Amino acid sequence: MALINKRKAGVTDAPEIKPTHERGEFDTVSQEEVDEIMKNYDPESNVRVWTGWQSYAVKGILALFSIYTIYVTLFATMQDLVRMPTFVGLGVLMGYLVYPAKKGRQKINHIPWFDWVIMILGTFAYFYLAFTIKSLLVKGINLEWYEYVIGAIGVLSLAELCRRSVGVPILCVAGFFVGYAIYFFAVRTNLGLVRALKTLIYKLFFTSTGVFTTPIDVCSKYIAVFIIFGAFLERTGISDFFIQMANSLAGSASGGPAKVAVISSALCGMVSGSSVGNTVTTGSVTIPMMKKTGYRPEFAGAVEAAASTGGQIMPPVMGAAAFLMIDYVGVPYSSIIVRAILPAALYFMGIFIAVHLEAKRTGLKGIPKDQLPVFSQLVKKIYLLLPLVVLVVMVSTNLRTMAFSAAMAILFAVVVANMESNKIIGIVGALSLLAYIFLPSFVALPAIVLTVLVVIGLASTAGGTLVKGAKMNPSVFIEAMANGGKSCISIIAACGIAGCVAGCIAMTGLASQIISFIIRIAGNHLIVALFFTMLCCIVLGMGVPTTANYCIMASTCAPILIKMGVPTIAAHFFVFYFGIVADITPPVALAAYAGSAIAKSDPMKTGVNATRLAIAAFIVPYVFAMDPTMMFVGVEHWYQVVLICITSIIGIYGVASGLAGYTFTDMPWYIRILAIAGGLLLLAPSTWTDIAGLAVVAGVIVIQYLMSRKQKTPAAA
Repeated sequence: MALINKRKAGVTDAPEIKPTHERGEFDTVSQEEVDEIMKNYDPESNVRVWTGWQSYAVKGILALFSIYTIYVTLFATMQDLVRMPTFVGLGVLMGYLVYPAKKGRQKINHIPWFDWVIMILGTFAYFYLAFTIKSLLVKGINLEWYEYVIGAIGVLSLAELCRRSVGVPILCVAGFFVGYAIYFFAVRTNLGLVRALKTLIYKLFFTSTGVFTTPIDVCSKYIAVFIIFGAFLERTGISDFFIQMANSLAGSASGGPAKVAVISSALCGMVSGSSVGNTVTTGSVTIPMMKKTGYRPEFAGAVEAAASTGGQIMPPVMGAAAFLMIDYVGVPYSSIIVRAILPAALYFMGIFIAVHLEAKRTGLKGIPKDQLPVFSQLVKKIYLLLPLVVLVVMVSTNLRTMAFSAAMAILFAVVVANMESNKIIGIVGALSLLAYIFLPSFVALPAIVLTVLVVIGLASTAGGTLVKGAKMNPSVFIEAMANGGKSCISIIAACGIAGCVAGCIAMTGLASQIISFIIRIAGNHLIVALFFTMLCCIVLGMGVPTTANYCIMASTCAPILIKMGVPTIAAHFFVFYFGIVADITPPVALAAYAGSAIAKSDPMKTGVNATRLAIAAFIVPYVFAMDPTMMFVGVEHWYQVVLICITSIIGIYGVASGLAGYTFTDMPWYIRILAIAGGLLLLAPSTWTDIAGLAVVAGVIVIQYLMSRKQKTPAAA
C-alpha cells in the first residue's frame, strides 16, 4: 500500500508533517531534494502541476474514485466483467489527468491534445466493455472489426499509462511475453499474423485471461481500499511517530542512527508498497543522522535502502502483495502473517547485527540522550497504532471481510487523527466503532453516534493545519481521499499489465515449458532449481514494482518449485522475497540508488553494500524452501520451532559477523570464511549441520575474544 505517497508535486498540496530538522533535532535533507530524488527514481512522483480550480477539479475526481471504490467493495453486486473494466477505465481516466508523457518541468494546468485523445479513447474502451459485456459474451471471438480496435486501444492505453506511472522495465517484460504470444498464435498454431493479433486482443481484453485476471480482481476488491486506508493512516502522523519512537528506543546506542533507520524503516515499510518511497521518506531523516554520527555515506544509504526494501516482507501488513498471495495460495490472511514472522525477523536481525558491528568496529557513538525524544511522552500517542491494530485483528480473525475491515480502519484513522485536538470525541468515536464491529446487534445507535461525532470532529477542526497528525479537517479528509485515488493509479496499471503477462504465459503454455526446462536442468537437485528460480526473480524484478513482480513470479517461477516438491506457501514466499530484493541488487537497484542520492555516495557501492546488509534475504528463502519448519509448516512439536529459531539467529549472526569482518576485533580473512561457513551450516536444515555450525561459530567468537584481549594487553601494560 502506497502509504509513502506524500509530498508529490502537482495534484496534492496537503498540509505536511513537519520534518524533524525543522524542530531543531537533526539535520535532514531539504524538501526540494526529496522531491527531486523521488522524481528521478520513482515514476509515481513525476506528475502534472495543477493549480486553481483545475486543481480542485482533479482532486475531486480522485476523491470520487476513492468513494466509488469503497462503495463497490462494500455494497455493489455487479458481475466481475462489469466491475473490473469500470475500475480500470476510471484508473485510465485519472492516470492521464495526473501523469505526463515524460519527465521534466511541466506546464501548469496543461494537458497536450494527444493525451486528451488517449485518455478519452482508453476510458471509452473499458466502459464500452463494461456496458456491452452481455452481447460480447454471446459473440465470443467473432467480434466486429471496430471491437478489436477498441480492445487494442484499451490494452495500449493501459500500457502507456504503466510506462508513465510505473516505468519501462515492466513493459520490457510484458513486451517479451506478448511478442512470444503473437509468435505462438501466428506460427506455432498457423493462424497467420492478422488472426493471431485478433486472438491475442480478444484474450487479453475481452476475457478473464488478460488484463482482468487475478491481479486486477484482487486490486479492485481489496488492494485499492487498503491503499486508501494508507493515505488516511499517513495523515495520522504515524510515520513520524515510528521514527521518533525508534529514536527514543535505539538512538543512544552505539551507532544509534543506523539502528533507528532499521527499526523505523521496518515499521514504516510494512504499510508501504514502495521501496523507493520508503527509502526517500525515512532516509531523508535517518541518512543524514548516520553520516553525522560517522557512518560512511555508501553504508548509510545502503542501510536505509536495505531496511526500507525489507519493510514489504514485514508482517502484519506486508504491502499489497500479501493480499494477492491469499488468492494465489488459497490460505487465510492470518496464515500468511504467521508464516512471515520468523523470516522477516531474521532479515532485519541480519541488518541490525551488521550496523551494530560496523559501529563497534569504527567506534561510533550514539546520539546524546538529551537530544532524543522522551519515551514517556511518545507513549501518550500510542493510540496512533489503533487503526493498524483493529485492521490486523479484524482481518486475521476473519471477523469481517477484508474490504469491510479496511473501510472501518479508515474511519478509525479519521478518529485517531482528531484525537489529539479533542480526546473526548476521539475516545467516544473509537468506542462507537468498536461497538459497531463487535456488537452487530447494536448497529443503529453506534452508527448514528459515530456519524455525529465524526461530523463534529471534522467541523471543530476546520481550518486547522496538519502537524504531527494533529487534525483531520474536511480539507485534509478530501486530500486523503484524493491521494488514495492517486496512489491507486500505478497499482491499477501494474496489475493490469501483470495480468497480461500471466495471460500470455497461460494461453501459450509457456509456463509448463519453463517448468520442464528448469526441472530438466536441475534434475533431482532442489538447490539447483532454487538457484535458477532466484535468478529469474531478480532479473525479472529489476525496476518492476513489488505487486506486479509477485504476480509475474507466481505465474512463472512458483510452479517450478511446487513441481519440485516445495510446499505451495513456501514456494510463493521464495519468489516474493527475491522479487523484492531486486530493488537493492545491482545493476538496477532503484532503492539503493535513491539512498545513494540522499547520502551523496557512489550508487554502485551503495547497491553492493545494501546487498551485503540484506544477505539474510538471499539465504533465508533457501532455508524455508528446503525445510518449511521455519515457516511453521509441518511442525509436530513446539521445540522444533524453538530450535530452528535459536539456530537461525546464531546462524545469521555468524554470517553477518563474517561479512562485517568484526566481532570483538578485526577478523583475518580465514576467520571471516569460518564465521560465514558456520553461520550457513546453522541455517541448513539438519541436526548434524546445526551441531557443526554451532561449534564453528562458538569457536570463532572465542578466538575473536582472545584476539581482542591480546591486543588490549600491551596497551594496558
